[in-house]
This record gives sequence, C-alpha cells and structure tokens, in this order.
Amino acid sequence: MTGKMKQTAYFACGCFWHPEHEFSKFGETEVGYMGGDEKKFPNPTYEQVCSDKTGYAETVKIVFEEVSYDELLDVFWRIHDPTQLNRQGADIGSQYRSAIFYVNAEQKKKAEKSKKKQERKLGKKIVTEIKKAEKFFKAEDYHQKYLQKGAYAISNEK
Repeated sequence: MTGKMKQTAYFACGCFWHPEHEFSKFGETEVGYMGGDEKKFPNPTYEQVCSDKTGYAETVKIVFEEVSYDELLDVFWRIHDPTQLNRQGADIGSQYRSAIFYVNAEQKKKAEKSKKKQERKLGKKIVTEIKKAEKFFKAEDYHQKYLQKGAYAISNEK
C-alpha cells in the first residue's frame, strides 16, 4: 500500500475531450457536466448543454492518488487559455468556460493561490471560476475516452 489516499478533482477547460485525454495520464477520468441549473435540467444531455442555456460546463472528473493536486493544477493551466471568457478556440459558449470545481477547503486554497501565480506569470487577467463542486453528471458513453477511441479507430484502419 502506498499510503496515499484517492482524491477527486474537477476541471472545466473547453471541450472535455482533450482535457480528459491529458488528465487520463494522471488518474482515472470521466467526462460530464457540472455547475448548471439542476432544477431545470436534473439530468442534462449533451444536446441540452450545447444549447448554452443550462449553465453546465463540460467537466473532467479525475480520481487520482499518485500525483498531487498541485500537479493537476499545473496541467490545467497548461492545456487551455484561461484568459478567454466562455470559449476555447473555436468552441464558444458558457459550457466551454474555464472553471475549477473544488471539493474541499484545501483544494480551494491551492486553486486560488495557483490562479494568482498564473496571472502574474501571464501578465493578464484570468477568467477561470473557482467554485465548490456540485453534482457531477456523467456524459453519454460515446464521450468517454473519446480521443483514445478515435486514435484506436484510426490506427486500425490500415
């Protein structure tokens, strides 16, 4: 036994396919939706979230134990542009916003410290939200490990 406990982290940083691929190197991942209107959309679908009317963000859930939360924060900042409001590249809408959903006070403190450090490094305002994690709604199966499935399919077309 390693002595480390499994922890969970949630990050939103654009379309969830690429972030899931990046975070899968550090733990078990799932993609889904968080941060939306649970009363109006108690079981959000991809189509509903893409309407930009639900308030949900495309989110990656990471269950990890061999890396630190700080290391995951470093990955988060590296894989997207946290200065873009409600978009990443060609993907536009609040569902693509930059957000860190913390599960405890320690994660909140680390996320806030990391955001300030990143703002100083970039010399720009970062629009990333730091909010308490809410209910995570797992996305449809075809979204799970999407890029890995695509790479596998392409490599087997020969």
